[in-house]
Amino acid sequence: MKGLLRITWLLLLGFSQVHADTARDEDAQAAKALLEKALVYYQSNGDKAFAAFSRQGEFVDHDRYVFVVDTKGVLLASGGPSSALIGRDVSEVLGPDLRESFKQALKVPEGQGIQQADYRWQNWNDGKVEHKHVFYQRVGERILAVGYYLPRATPEQARALRNKAVNALLKDETGTLKAINSLQGGFLQDDLYVFVVDLNTHRYVAHGTTLRLINTDFSKVKDPDGKPVGEPMLKMMAEQDQGEYKYRWKNPVTGKIENKHVYVRKAGHFMVAVGYYSP
Repeated sequence: MKGLLRITWLLLLGFSQVHADTARDEDAQAAKALLEKALVYYQSNGDKAFAAFSRQGEFVDHDRYVFVVDTKGVLLASGGPSSALIGRDVSEVLGPDLRESFKQALKVPEGQGIQQADYRWQNWNDGKVEHKHVFYQRVGERILAVGYYLPRATPEQARALRNKAVNALLKDETGTLKAINSLQGGFLQDDLYVFVVDLNTHRYVAHGTTLRLINTDFSKVKDPDGKPVGEPMLKMMAEQDQGEYKYRWKNPVTGKIENKHVYVRKAGHFMVAVGYYSP
Protein backbone atom coordinates (compact mmCIF):
# COMPACT_ATOMS: atom_id res chain seq x y z
CA MET A 1 0.00 0.00 0.00
CA LYS A 2 2.84 2.39 0.91
CA GLY A 3 4.51 1.58 -2.39
CA LEU A 4 1.34 2.42 -4.30
CA LEU A 5 0.94 5.72 -2.41
CA ARG A 6 4.55 6.63 -3.14
CA ILE A 7 4.10 5.93 -6.87
CA THR A 8 0.91 8.01 -6.92
CA TRP A 9 2.70 10.84 -5.11
CA LEU A 10 5.58 10.79 -7.58
CA LEU A 11 3.16 10.82 -10.50
CA LEU A 12 1.38 13.85 -9.05
CA LEU A 13 4.68 15.66 -8.54
CA GLY A 14 5.70 14.80 -12.08
CA PHE A 15 2.41 16.15 -13.44
CA SER A 16 2.82 19.34 -11.42
CA GLN A 17 6.32 19.91 -12.80
CA VAL A 18 5.24 19.12 -16.36
CA HIS A 19 2.40 21.64 -15.97
CA ALA A 20 4.82 24.30 -14.73
CA ASP A 21 7.29 23.57 -17.53
CA THR A 22 4.49 23.72 -20.11
CA ALA A 23 3.31 27.10 -18.82
CA ARG A 24 6.91 28.38 -18.87
CA ASP A 25 7.38 27.14 -22.45
CA GLU A 26 4.15 28.85 -23.52
CA ASP A 27 5.34 32.14 -22.01
CA ALA A 28 8.69 31.80 -23.79
CA GLN A 29 7.04 31.06 -27.13
CA ALA A 30 4.63 34.00 -26.75
CA ALA A 31 7.46 36.41 -25.84
CA LYS A 32 9.63 35.26 -28.74
CA ALA A 33 6.70 35.48 -31.17
CA LEU A 34 5.98 39.05 -30.04
CA LEU A 35 9.64 39.99 -30.58
CA GLU A 36 9.66 38.43 -34.06
CA LYS A 37 6.51 40.41 -34.91
CA ALA A 38 8.17 43.62 -33.68
CA LEU A 39 11.32 42.91 -35.70
CA VAL A 40 9.30 42.53 -38.89
CA TYR A 41 7.42 45.76 -38.15
CA TYR A 42 10.66 47.62 -37.40
CA GLN A 43 12.28 46.44 -40.64
CA SER A 44 9.36 48.01 -42.54
CA ASN A 45 8.94 51.20 -40.51
CA GLY A 46 12.31 51.96 -38.93
CA ASP A 47 12.29 54.31 -35.94
CA LYS A 48 8.72 55.32 -36.75
CA ALA A 49 7.79 51.98 -35.16
CA PHE A 50 8.64 53.38 -31.72
CA ALA A 51 5.24 55.08 -31.47
CA ALA A 52 3.45 51.75 -31.98
CA PHE A 53 5.75 49.98 -29.55
CA SER A 54 5.07 52.59 -26.85
CA ARG A 55 1.29 52.47 -26.76
CA GLN A 56 -1.24 49.89 -25.62
CA GLY A 57 -2.00 47.79 -28.67
CA GLU A 58 -0.69 44.95 -30.79
CA PHE A 59 2.79 45.03 -29.23
CA VAL A 60 1.56 44.51 -25.67
CA ASP A 61 0.45 41.03 -24.59
CA HIS A 62 -0.56 40.87 -20.91
CA ASP A 63 2.70 41.57 -18.99
CA ARG A 64 4.78 41.02 -22.13
CA TYR A 65 5.68 44.11 -24.14
CA VAL A 66 8.24 45.36 -26.63
CA PHE A 67 10.96 47.74 -25.53
CA VAL A 68 13.87 49.24 -27.44
CA VAL A 69 17.23 50.63 -26.31
CA ASP A 70 20.10 51.98 -28.34
CA THR A 71 23.66 50.70 -27.99
CA LYS A 72 24.42 53.50 -25.51
CA GLY A 73 21.71 52.25 -23.15
CA VAL A 74 19.09 54.93 -23.84
CA LEU A 75 15.49 53.67 -23.77
CA LEU A 76 13.78 54.58 -27.05
CA ALA A 77 10.42 52.80 -26.75
CA SER A 78 8.44 50.71 -24.28
CA GLY A 79 4.93 49.38 -24.01
CA GLY A 80 5.30 48.78 -20.28
CA PRO A 81 5.79 50.86 -17.12
CA SER A 82 9.36 51.63 -18.16
CA SER A 83 7.86 54.02 -20.76
CA ALA A 84 8.37 56.70 -18.12
CA LEU A 85 12.11 56.24 -18.69
CA ILE A 86 12.02 56.83 -22.46
CA GLY A 87 14.87 59.13 -23.42
CA ARG A 88 16.95 58.21 -20.38
CA ASP A 89 20.01 56.02 -20.02
CA VAL A 90 18.29 53.10 -18.27
CA SER A 91 21.58 51.64 -17.08
CA GLU A 92 21.39 54.36 -14.40
CA VAL A 93 18.41 52.67 -12.75
CA LEU A 94 19.76 49.11 -12.82
CA GLY A 95 21.39 47.24 -9.93
CA PRO A 96 25.13 46.41 -10.12
CA ASP A 97 24.66 42.83 -11.34
CA LEU A 98 22.07 43.77 -13.97
CA ARG A 99 24.11 46.78 -15.05
CA GLU A 100 27.05 44.52 -15.93
CA SER A 101 24.81 42.04 -17.77
CA PHE A 102 23.19 44.94 -19.60
CA LYS A 103 26.56 46.24 -20.76
CA GLN A 104 27.42 42.80 -22.12
CA ALA A 105 24.11 42.62 -23.99
CA LEU A 106 24.77 45.99 -25.63
CA LYS A 107 28.07 44.65 -26.97
CA VAL A 108 26.41 41.84 -28.95
CA PRO A 109 27.27 42.46 -32.63
CA GLU A 110 24.56 42.72 -35.25
CA GLY A 111 23.68 39.57 -37.16
CA GLN A 112 23.73 37.23 -34.16
CA GLY A 113 19.98 36.62 -34.30
CA ILE A 114 17.73 36.46 -31.24
CA GLN A 115 19.61 36.27 -27.93
CA GLN A 116 18.40 35.49 -24.40
CA ALA A 117 19.19 36.78 -20.91
CA ASP A 118 17.84 36.84 -17.34
CA TYR A 119 17.43 39.81 -15.05
CA ARG A 120 15.14 41.22 -12.37
CA TRP A 121 12.56 43.95 -13.02
CA GLN A 122 9.39 45.34 -11.51
CA ASN A 123 6.23 43.51 -12.60
CA TRP A 124 3.62 46.17 -13.45
CA ASN A 125 0.81 43.78 -12.47
CA ASP A 126 1.77 43.46 -8.81
CA GLY A 127 4.49 46.07 -8.34
CA LYS A 128 7.02 43.48 -7.16
CA VAL A 129 10.55 43.00 -8.45
CA GLU A 130 10.64 39.56 -10.06
CA HIS A 131 12.83 37.31 -12.14
CA LYS A 132 12.44 38.04 -15.85
CA HIS A 133 13.68 36.24 -18.97
CA VAL A 134 14.18 38.34 -22.08
CA PHE A 135 14.58 37.68 -25.80
CA TYR A 136 16.37 40.42 -27.72
CA GLN A 137 17.99 41.15 -31.07
CA ARG A 138 20.23 43.93 -32.29
CA VAL A 139 19.26 45.77 -35.48
CA GLY A 140 21.83 48.41 -36.36
CA GLU A 141 22.19 50.66 -33.33
CA ARG A 142 18.90 49.46 -31.84
CA ILE A 143 18.18 46.51 -29.60
CA LEU A 144 14.58 45.25 -29.63
CA ALA A 145 13.46 43.08 -26.74
CA VAL A 146 10.51 41.29 -25.13
CA GLY A 147 10.60 39.66 -21.72
CA TYR A 148 8.35 37.59 -19.50
CA TYR A 149 8.26 36.99 -15.76
CA LEU A 150 9.20 33.75 -14.00
CA PRO A 151 7.50 34.03 -10.60
CA ARG A 152 7.61 30.28 -9.92
CA ALA A 153 10.85 28.62 -8.93
CA THR A 154 11.66 25.01 -9.79
CA PRO A 155 12.19 22.05 -7.41
CA GLU A 156 15.89 22.11 -8.34
CA GLN A 157 16.18 25.77 -7.33
CA ALA A 158 14.42 25.04 -4.02
CA ARG A 159 16.81 22.21 -3.16
CA ALA A 160 19.81 24.31 -4.18
CA LEU A 161 18.76 27.19 -1.91
CA ARG A 162 18.14 24.78 0.98
CA ASN A 163 21.60 23.26 0.56
CA LYS A 164 23.15 26.71 0.33
CA ALA A 165 21.51 27.68 3.63
CA VAL A 166 22.61 24.42 5.32
CA ASN A 167 26.23 24.88 4.27
CA ALA A 168 26.20 28.52 5.34
CA LEU A 169 24.71 27.64 8.76
CA LEU A 170 27.37 25.02 9.41
CA LYS A 171 30.09 27.59 8.67
CA ASP A 172 28.60 30.69 10.32
CA GLU A 173 25.47 30.11 12.40
CA THR A 174 24.99 33.65 13.71
CA GLY A 175 25.78 35.39 10.43
CA THR A 176 23.55 33.10 8.37
CA LEU A 177 20.51 33.47 10.64
CA LYS A 178 21.00 37.23 10.53
CA ALA A 179 21.25 37.16 6.72
CA ILE A 180 18.05 35.12 6.37
CA ASN A 181 16.17 37.44 8.71
CA SER A 182 17.41 40.49 6.80
CA LEU A 183 15.05 39.31 4.01
CA GLN A 184 18.01 39.65 1.66
CA GLY A 185 21.46 38.15 2.03
CA GLY A 186 20.99 35.79 -0.91
CA PHE A 187 18.34 33.68 0.83
CA LEU A 188 15.25 35.23 -0.77
CA GLN A 189 14.75 34.46 -4.46
CA ASP A 190 11.34 35.33 -5.94
CA ASP A 191 8.90 32.84 -4.34
CA LEU A 192 11.72 30.88 -2.69
CA TYR A 193 12.76 31.66 0.87
CA VAL A 194 14.45 29.88 3.75
CA PHE A 195 13.03 29.24 7.19
CA VAL A 196 14.90 27.65 10.08
CA VAL A 197 13.54 25.91 13.17
CA ASP A 198 15.52 24.98 16.30
CA LEU A 199 14.85 21.26 16.79
CA ASN A 200 15.53 21.54 20.52
CA THR A 201 12.96 24.25 21.22
CA HIS A 202 10.70 23.73 18.16
CA ARG A 203 10.74 27.48 17.60
CA TYR A 204 11.49 29.51 14.48
CA VAL A 205 14.90 31.16 14.60
CA ALA A 206 14.85 32.55 11.06
CA HIS A 207 12.29 33.23 8.36
CA GLY A 208 12.90 34.67 4.91
CA THR A 209 9.63 36.62 4.57
CA THR A 210 7.75 36.81 7.88
CA LEU A 211 9.78 38.07 10.84
CA ARG A 212 6.79 37.97 13.21
CA LEU A 213 7.13 34.17 13.22
CA ILE A 214 10.54 34.32 14.92
CA ASN A 215 10.45 32.66 18.38
CA THR A 216 6.95 31.27 17.77
CA ASP A 217 6.25 27.56 18.24
CA PHE A 218 6.59 25.78 14.90
CA SER A 219 4.91 22.63 16.25
CA LYS A 220 1.62 24.54 16.45
CA VAL A 221 1.69 25.85 12.87
CA LYS A 222 -1.28 24.87 10.71
CA ASP A 223 -2.18 25.59 7.09
CA PRO A 224 -5.03 28.00 6.16
CA ASP A 225 -7.45 25.05 6.28
CA GLY A 226 -6.43 24.13 9.83
CA LYS A 227 -4.36 21.09 8.89
CA PRO A 228 -1.23 20.59 11.05
CA VAL A 229 2.04 21.49 9.31
CA GLY A 230 4.68 21.92 11.99
CA GLU A 231 3.96 18.78 14.04
CA PRO A 232 4.25 16.25 11.17
CA MET A 233 7.39 17.95 9.83
CA LEU A 234 9.07 17.82 13.24
CA LYS A 235 8.09 14.17 13.59
CA MET A 236 9.66 13.46 10.22
CA MET A 237 12.86 15.23 11.27
CA ALA A 238 13.01 13.12 14.44
CA GLU A 239 13.23 10.03 12.25
CA GLN A 240 15.49 11.18 9.39
CA ASP A 241 18.07 13.80 8.43
CA GLN A 242 16.22 15.15 5.41
CA GLY A 243 12.87 14.79 3.73
CA GLU A 244 9.98 16.38 1.84
CA TYR A 245 6.55 17.57 2.87
CA LYS A 246 3.57 19.03 1.01
CA TYR A 247 1.04 21.51 2.35
CA ARG A 248 -0.79 24.71 1.41
CA TRP A 249 0.66 28.14 2.13
CA LYS A 250 0.62 31.75 0.94
CA ASN A 251 2.93 32.44 -1.99
CA PRO A 252 4.75 35.74 -1.23
CA VAL A 253 4.92 36.59 -4.96
CA THR A 254 1.35 35.90 -6.06
CA GLY A 255 -0.23 36.60 -2.67
CA LYS A 256 -2.42 33.50 -3.10
CA ILE A 257 -2.78 30.29 -1.08
CA GLU A 258 -1.09 27.60 -3.19
CA ASN A 259 0.27 24.07 -2.94
CA LYS A 260 3.77 24.10 -1.49
CA HIS A 261 6.32 21.30 -1.66
CA VAL A 262 9.05 21.84 0.91
CA TYR A 263 12.49 20.25 1.18
CA VAL A 264 13.89 19.99 4.72
CA ARG A 265 17.33 19.02 6.02
CA LYS A 266 19.11 19.01 9.36
CA ALA A 267 22.04 21.33 10.03
CA GLY A 268 23.22 20.53 13.53
CA HIS A 269 20.23 21.15 15.81
CA PHE A 270 18.40 23.14 13.15
CA MET A 271 15.83 22.15 10.56
CA VAL A 272 16.40 24.12 7.35
CA ALA A 273 13.52 24.31 4.87
CA VAL A 274 12.84 25.72 1.42
CA GLY A 275 9.77 25.00 -0.70
CA TYR A 276 8.47 25.72 -4.16
CA TYR A 277 4.88 26.57 -5.12
CA SER A 278 2.54 25.18 -7.76
CA PRO A 279 -0.96 26.45 -8.63
